[in-house]
Amino acid sequence: MDAPVIAVEGLSVSYRQGAGFNRVVDDVSFSVAPGEVFGLVGESGCGKSTIALQLLGYRTPAMRTDAGTISFDGRDLLALDRAELDRIRGARIAFVPQNPTTALNPGIRVGAQIDEILGAHGYGEAGRRVDRALELFGLVGLPSRPDFLRRYPHQLSGGQQQRVCIAMALACDPAFVVLDEPTTGLDVTTQEQIVALLIDLRARLGMSMLYVTHDLGLLSQIADRVGVMYAGRMVEIAPTEELFTDPKHPYTRGLIGSIPRIEDKSGLPARPLRGLLQRHNLPKGCPFAPRCDWALPECFEDRQELATAGSAREVACWRWPEIEVPEDARALVESPEVEQAGNLLAINDVSVIYGSGRDAFTALREISLDIGEGETVALVGESGSGKSTLARAVAGLLAPAGGEIRLAGKALAGHVKDRTPEERRLIQFVFQNPDASLNPRARIAKALSRPLEFFFGKSTAENVTAALADVRLDGKYAARFPDELSGGERQRVAIARGLVAEPTLLLCDEILSALDVSVQASILALLQRLKTERGIAMLFISHDLAVVRMLADRVCVLFRGDIMELGRRDQIFAAPFHPYTHSLLEAVPTPLKPHPRREATRETAGTTPATGCAYAGRCAWQIGDICDNERPPWRETEEGLRIRCHHTLDELSRRATWPNAAPKQTEDQKVIQ
Repeated sequence: MDAPVIAVEGLSVSYRQGAGFNRVVDDVSFSVAPGEVFGLVGESGCGKSTIALQLLGYRTPAMRTDAGTISFDGRDLLALDRAELDRIRGARIAFVPQNPTTALNPGIRVGAQIDEILGAHGYGEAGRRVDRALELFGLVGLPSRPDFLRRYPHQLSGGQQQRVCIAMALACDPAFVVLDEPTTGLDVTTQEQIVALLIDLRARLGMSMLYVTHDLGLLSQIADRVGVMYAGRMVEIAPTEELFTDPKHPYTRGLIGSIPRIEDKSGLPARPLRGLLQRHNLPKGCPFAPRCDWALPECFEDRQELATAGSAREVACWRWPEIEVPEDARALVESPEVEQAGNLLAINDVSVIYGSGRDAFTALREISLDIGEGETVALVGESGSGKSTLARAVAGLLAPAGGEIRLAGKALAGHVKDRTPEERRLIQFVFQNPDASLNPRARIAKALSRPLEFFFGKSTAENVTAALADVRLDGKYAARFPDELSGGERQRVAIARGLVAEPTLLLCDEILSALDVSVQASILALLQRLKTERGIAMLFISHDLAVVRMLADRVCVLFRGDIMELGRRDQIFAAPFHPYTHSLLEAVPTPLKPHPRREATRETAGTTPATGCAYAGRCAWQIGDICDNERPPWRETEEGLRIRCHHTLDELSRRATWPNAAPKQTEDQKVIQ
């Protein structure tokens, strides 16, 4: 076997917490072979990103490396000074971050940002660097034109921004690339393209990668081996296919069992994990023992190290040979579809336009949608389709250019500042990125107290503790700052802040995208409980169709500001499909499902054409000029499914190829002009 590109031995890392240090990575060892993709998975706070940053030698004043080595090119990265690390970073080891929006400098053109890296590592004179930047853009599927190099990050879609970050990482032909959740914030079609790109680049360039993610379905399509972490320790390492078909460690079994299965009509996890990781109360022995269904008293006391469990497999559990996998136990009860009662929210012919004059951009065009009391309506569609724009218009953060929004029969003012305090309380917003929505200088108790004080005039410690308990966080979190929480924990605080105002409508904008599958399952259980106990309605924006299938009552599919399909949950996941809905379903990553090798270069943002279908030009089922020149009619079944398409419903049913897409009866289908 070839010598590894990088080898981690006995790595232990601690962060300062109060007067002492808290161990976040505990005696972790693994290696990555030449040309191999090694996946690193685990719940939020398990130490994945800390390890990823250590592989580049990044350290903060609050971080302490307690033990271990990281061998690369015959040297220990942990022993190098800043000048030596700067020569390696970008040139020999590169990094692709989770959020390209914050990783790219908004004030510098994307071509100049790549030129900066090339210049820092002595890549020739200016003309050669420009040629290299154009070559890199072509390599990652971006337009290799000089005018594209002159664009600013905000002029690119989310997927294009991530491709720029990948191009920057590849600029100096590194031997090893660290990818930290590179597709978390992307829609499924953009994510599919990024993964296909990485697979292709690996085949062409022979790159080695460390791929950090909580998306196990995606990881199964790209990784050769997977390391599973829990509470800072490595608990299992195995080849990808063996890990997914025969997981050994109880935590790995629970993690894989927590994945929502979109092919399953229930969409529910098979064997979700119970409880949550409590870092402040870990036993001396196995850290997973408090949540393990097979734990014995000695598991709490005796530390368990990685041991051989077959060819190329290691497991840190002494009971793994005797553990039998139980039958699927659906711990989450499928959310029953709510029969739409009285309308809570009515969106009537709402249009939103950004800019003015020649620069005007129509983000939403004449959208009409109702949400009933206690109903969950999901908005799905790729980046730039208008999902967040619609939620912001409902919240009063954007004033519609046309149409009206009514709450409980009463018209709402376009701007939130013109709405009454009660109207503001009844509609609450949970944003996608808690790093930006939580004040980094305010403790969690303050973040939760402010809405209580604003809407109800007072806040108590008991209120704050109860709010944290609602989202499965201990009351001790109230004294912490946001940067002392993991990404998933911060998002749960953001959800708690939205709930304390006791709204009737919760606007959830990609609130699960940063959460691992086990925490995601607990949040989904919470949202289902809110529906049942409080009758709270939700506008739920997500690019995870498996989650949508689990939670939503109705689903609205958007593309470039226009509704493509609208119907009940069971209707959306069965034929007939709008061609765009069909492409979204086919792009959903599923564990061990072969990744489709579809090549597509596309712009994800653009103005909906004044005539013709918004999806024309991208549609695999396009008929001809009629799709470009005439707006499609609405086609509707007796059951209420609505699809905007020139194809008949019978033809759409015939073309459906997605699994479990049994055609519906279409004899009563009709066309609404």
